Amino acid sequence: MIENILEFFKNLPSKKCTECGETIEEQHECYGNKCDKCLGLLDM
Repeated sequence: MIENILEFFKNLPSKKCTECGETIEEQHECYGNKCDKCLGLLDM
């Protein structure tokens, strides 16, 4: 059963930022939905 759970999380699609649509480089099961740039954490 644990294999099925691991496969589920490994096969989740990449998360996309809700503002700009770019892929978010983090764990897919994280609660965040904006990239660092849209959160103002990166210098432009």
